[in-house]
Amino acid sequence: MFASIHTARLATRGVQTGGSVQRLVATLRLGLAARRQRQALAQLDPHLLADVGVTPAEAEAEAMRPIWDVPSNWRR
Repeated sequence: MFASIHTARLATRGVQTGGSVQRLVATLRLGLAARRQRQALAQLDPHLLADVGVTPAEAEAEAMRPIWDVPSNWRR
């Protein structure tokens, strides 16, 4: 739901082109990036959330998602 340009670049680097260690590191980086973004989203003021069309409850639910739960298109 909430992605930065930096994370999009990470996702398009070809996570599955290297060996298993490289894939693991790339997956961890994506998960950590998603976690940072989710935490930042949850800390926004309600009026800023309204600007992007997200309620405080939705932002909190997004922030509570596990680190490995990233959109499938990020893992291509």
